Amino acid sequence: MSSEQGIVVAVLGLALVMFVWDRFRYDIVALLALLAMAVAGIVPGDRLFAGFGHPAVITVAAVLVISKGLVNAGVVDAIARLLGKVGSRPTLQVLTLTGVVAVCSGFINNVGALALLMPVAVWMSRQAGRSPSLLLMPLAFGSLLGGTMTLIGTPPNIIIASYRPGATPFGVFDFMPVGGVITLAGVAFIALLGWRLTPRRADGQSADPLFSVGDYLTELRVPAGSDFVGETLHQLLTRVRKDADVVVLGLVRQGKRYMAPSTYRVLQEDDILLVQADTDSLQVLLDKTGLELSGREEEQQAGADLDEDDVRLAEVVITSSSPLIGHSANRLRLRERHGLNVVAVARQGYRLKSRIGNLQFHAGDILLVQGSDDALAESLDVLGCLPLAERGLRLGSPRRTLLATGIFAASIVVIASGWLAAPTALVAGALVMVMAGLLSTAEAYRAIDWSIIVLLGAMIPVGQSLETTGAAALIADSLMVVGEGLPTATVLALVMVLTMLLSNVVNNAAAVIVVAPIALNLAGGFGLAADAVLMAVAIGASCAFLTPIGHQSNALVMEPGGYRFGDYWRLGLPLSLLVVLIATPMIVLVWG
Repeated sequence: MSSEQGIVVAVLGLALVMFVWDRFRYDIVALLALLAMAVAGIVPGDRLFAGFGHPAVITVAAVLVISKGLVNAGVVDAIARLLGKVGSRPTLQVLTLTGVVAVCSGFINNVGALALLMPVAVWMSRQAGRSPSLLLMPLAFGSLLGGTMTLIGTPPNIIIASYRPGATPFGVFDFMPVGGVITLAGVAFIALLGWRLTPRRADGQSADPLFSVGDYLTELRVPAGSDFVGETLHQLLTRVRKDADVVVLGLVRQGKRYMAPSTYRVLQEDDILLVQADTDSLQVLLDKTGLELSGREEEQQAGADLDEDDVRLAEVVITSSSPLIGHSANRLRLRERHGLNVVAVARQGYRLKSRIGNLQFHAGDILLVQGSDDALAESLDVLGCLPLAERGLRLGSPRRTLLATGIFAASIVVIASGWLAAPTALVAGALVMVMAGLLSTAEAYRAIDWSIIVLLGAMIPVGQSLETTGAAALIADSLMVVGEGLPTATVLALVMVLTMLLSNVVNNAAAVIVVAPIALNLAGGFGLAADAVLMAVAIGASCAFLTPIGHQSNALVMEPGGYRFGDYWRLGLPLSLLVVLIATPMIVLVWG
């Protein structure tokens, strides 16, 4: 082994360890690996950042923007609304949800498809009186299976297409013969048997609403001579913010009700404040402000009065990319900046009793928020939250849905016909969606997961150094000694399994970049078709079913499903074995 090869292997090995350690974000680790290669002189300076202009990186960014345009137009939302009619039988619910998310994931970002259907699954579980853990893990695994069906279904497929020898990369539907079969088999297995292997969490949930707001509502009066007459509502809340958790949902003045009042509204004598607070916080509020209990007999009807005019309550779920994660409502000043009151928070199927204002939000938390229709429609997108299905927040209109579908379909036809390459056609589709008003420029930039873009842009030159230094061939030669005499199908299965195991502990895009050069050298040594080996890597990278850290979809359902780290293998292990057993002969049959 030469010194250059040793450096490449050492840097990649250390990067993989840091990916697994998860102390630093994977995009930071990728940049560190790239800089290490530059300092060692492995990657020349003029090629150091060439990965950011790689067609695979451009394609991933375009797909994310198009996915956001389809979501904004209500394409997935229109499908999700039909799922409430499938009944309460668990097998039918699992089959429908998993099948729909798999189909959607074949054509839009699989995390986005999961995030839109996850609230529907939670709602269906609650209506049926069952734990959401029954539906959420199958839903996550269905999104991973669906991503294997097309070129644009998942970043690993886009990356693997760029490794194909020759001038022609894989087409949009070249992945369908293998990916489609394992998706059908996987969905059938999950629906008929697999869901029974999921852990039961929070059993015995009823179909009652998750949030019962009326139990926490009180009406308080601003008495004559109060220090807060002439002061703003913001000043009143600031007085108690450190010691009490209080949300002002409404204000009654001279018989007129103002819902979700501005925090800068000036208080007057005899104003009635509709306050959401627990007993302890209410007592602090009374003691520190001198407000008085109103004595009116409206508390029992208060919950029904919240949803009036253009102000409503909505249940929303925090997605994995939300800026809320790790922060509290008070720190982010959601009421002042976005016009939203966070009324209640639920985690793993239960309403949290701790102070909401100082509670740090997690991915998958369900929030009960109050605000105007305009505030909800605009702010939820910025905050990375999605409305639950039963609250009726429409994300699009029929005209916009048809327009978005037409633009996307045209992009696919152009690619499939060979008229334009995938990056060009998809960038054009994303641009047309912005110009058509399906999403704003700001939304387009927010739709791009920049951590993935940085990861790919940094790791592609690092992965290429495996080939240029001969390190990939050296590793492949070592593996050939171990696998000498093995049948073709066994070699393909081993490549798939090794990639699958790696993608369960590191980002699947990084796994592809590391494994693909080695796999191509193995193909040459064993006399295998390069396409067959690349397909094995693509399938293995996408099917990370064993851990919650293997894919964002798995991580997103962990909190609302109440899963533990060790729960995933119970369904994930048999599903992984099924994928290997079916994908291996299909790859041999289709790709030789």
